[in-house]
Amino acid sequence: MPKYMIEREIPGAGKLTSDELRGISQTSCGVLQKLGPQIQWVESYVTADKVYCVYVAPSRDLIEEHARQGGFPANKISEVARVIDPTTAEG
Repeated sequence: MPKYMIEREIPGAGKLTSDELRGISQTSCGVLQKLGPQIQWVESYVTADKVYCVYVAPSRDLIEEHARQGGFPANKISEVARVIDPTTAEG
């Protein structure tokens, strides 16, 4: 199944409290439950003004629907072509 990187522009994201992040996560998980098991949230990375989320889903449309229902921005959605890590350097 395709993997996607979603860039969400959220000014001040890096200053969100643990409680605020928990609330956002709970909202996301609630929408995911409604949408069904085809879409999965893998993890997210919070920076100063953006959140980068990794999702597995059958289509970009489902990613967009999650964002719409959750009230989250999805400023850029990119399908992951390949994943590399330090072991990629090994022959």
